[in-house]
Amino acid sequence: MTIVYHQEDASLDSLAGKIVGIVGYGSLARAFALNLRDSGVRVIVSGTPEEQVEASEEGFSVATLINIAPHADILILMLPDEALAEIYQKQISPTLRRGITLILSSAYNLAFGFIEPPPFIDVGLIAPRSTGQTVREAFLNSEGFYSYVAVGQDASGRAWETILALALALGSLQGGAVEVSLEQEAAMTLFVQQAIMPAIHHVMVTGAQLLLKLGYPPEAVLPDLYLSGKFSDFMAQAEVDGLLHALQQLPQSGQYGLLSRLNRFSEIKLERLMEITLEEIRTGDFAQEWKRETLDGYTRLKNLMKQQTTLPLWDLEEQAVDLLRGYEG
Repeated sequence: MTIVYHQEDASLDSLAGKIVGIVGYGSLARAFALNLRDSGVRVIVSGTPEEQVEASEEGFSVATLINIAPHADILILMLPDEALAEIYQKQISPTLRRGITLILSSAYNLAFGFIEPPPFIDVGLIAPRSTGQTVREAFLNSEGFYSYVAVGQDASGRAWETILALALALGSLQGGAVEVSLEQEAAMTLFVQQAIMPAIHHVMVTGAQLLLKLGYPPEAVLPDLYLSGKFSDFMAQAEVDGLLHALQQLPQSGQYGLLSRLNRFSEIKLERLMEITLEEIRTGDFAQEWKRETLDGYTRLKNLMKQQTTLPLWDLEEQAVDLLRGYEG
């Protein structure tokens, strides 16, 4: 049975007297740092020189990558997945000491073996299912946010205690923290990126191109599909009460139109493509592919992005956005 942790399952006392070091100061790392500090936790930050300047300007003590682990009781690694492994191996791993707790916000490097922590430390995961902005706003509004939590290694016998105390201080236990394995978090994150988002992107582009070809004006087509937020409003309703409830809140004509045409898009091929995508993720094939891509200087990614940006649709999108912003002004 899946376990979901809430506020009553943790205590901030577990963090008393401890220093949390955060490596990185991007949007999510910044939200972590601010939330922890607002919960009374002592925080130091490391990252690029620019990140350290920003963190210092916001009142945080800063340290170099070499020096942060010796000064921290808990170390949270929040660098991009493709950059983290090398930085960990060269600058962080040699400085780890017995008794420190290592936390990651993405299980990618642990799940696919790019990072192998020493056996004498605790290792855990706190992976919000939201952006940094949402994590911060949810904390300030006392709303909470969802996250995945996991123990990768429990050398002390108190790893869960520390992870849940951090989740409480971050504001996640108010929303709910779901216990998963490291492999599950990594696979589900990649699956959404590689199977769900491409499908949505393809549907939006195909729908827009069809309507435009038939003479519908881009200033009307693109807002109706996504610029107005109508689709995101539907998903926001699903976020609150579930997808079925969001469907039931549509006008009856919308309910009928969706349900009566649903089978037209129930493609066995789509399910099979999703299965293939998930298998590539679970076997580590994608992780190795992405490693080769990073070592090659992102050549294929650049070419794919170049192909995407040449679609005539994006010029029309830019015009529609400018026109709509003009009306707002």
